Amino acid sequence: MDTMTQTAPKTALQGTEDFFPINGTDHIEFYVGNAKQSALYYQAAFGFEWVAYMGPETGVRDRVSYVLQQGKIRIVLTAALSPEHEIARHVALHGDGVKVLALWVDDAEKSYYTAIERGAESAFAPKVLRDEHGEVVLAAIKTYGETIHTLVERSRYNGPFLPGYEARRSVYPVKPVGLKYVDHCVGNVELGAMNKWVKFYQDVMGFKLLITFDDKDISTEYSALMSKVVSNGNGYIKFPINEPAKGLKKSQIEEYLDFYRSAGVQHIALATDDIVATVTQLRANGVDFLYVPETYYDDVPERVGKIEENLEDLKRLNILVDRDEDGYLLQLFTKPVQDRPTVFYEIIQRRGAKSFGKGNFKALFEAIEREQALRGTL
Repeated sequence: MDTMTQTAPKTALQGTEDFFPINGTDHIEFYVGNAKQSALYYQAAFGFEWVAYMGPETGVRDRVSYVLQQGKIRIVLTAALSPEHEIARHVALHGDGVKVLALWVDDAEKSYYTAIERGAESAFAPKVLRDEHGEVVLAAIKTYGETIHTLVERSRYNGPFLPGYEARRSVYPVKPVGLKYVDHCVGNVELGAMNKWVKFYQDVMGFKLLITFDDKDISTEYSALMSKVVSNGNGYIKFPINEPAKGLKKSQIEEYLDFYRSAGVQHIALATDDIVATVTQLRANGVDFLYVPETYYDDVPERVGKIEENLEDLKRLNILVDRDEDGYLLQLFTKPVQDRPTVFYEIIQRRGAKSFGKGNFKALFEAIEREQALRGTL
């Protein structure tokens, strides 16, 4: 089975002991209201292949799960089969959303007990799952809201996903769009909780503070937020954590918290090597993106300098570009991918840049505010 890590990024933190080694993102699991229909959306719109399934046909009576993969990205869509199930309660409260940010580790038991000793709260203790393809060790700890980190040890397993799942192939004629790996996952937390969760990742999992953005960096005329980015020892895992800041109107973080009803995962950034081709196909597949006015591109040559992409292509596709001392990046945000204005995706291509598009924050936040105004929540 392909590993879930990417080529070691330049953001790897050198010269520090990594007491909580992580190989990469193993999978991201959503709890959804209708897994079958959600799975078709991800196949048709985002080009994911259906690779594994668990449900009544495999002997599991209370839920169904569809596993989708593209490049090194695995998404699991899980739905309950009865209204009394915990998954149904989660969906009723939060809407479709991320329950599990699973981390691929070499020793799940050791990682779990290290986290517990350093202050983490258990979601479930280590357990071994077996089938004819081998065995997997799983354990999990709690993080912000109802989100958990499942620790996955799979070196002795060669099945399609995890024990209990059967291999499947897409019936829909899937066309991959060039998505490669998870670049970062962003969490929204309540006012005053950002530093608590930054400290959690530092103390419990040995993450380092990578970047801090305050309300002067991330603000518009009407709203603002604050954000800190933490990263694990090798730089494979990056978690920006946002909290609202005081503004004239309701910020996107407050809107998220109102609709999600707790802290949770706001967006997932998926990396591509050719954002022009990827976004062209995504748009053709019906994926909705935020709109940025054409005037954004007037000063790009002066602000960013020389880039390899054709500026007219970026303008036509509404792709944003920003530069830091290491290079530049290109990015674009989808609109929310479910009915509530909560979870969305970022498509990102890095050409050396290690940052998160600070120069684009104002344009992006104004674009989000236009959507908030249409929803009547600004």
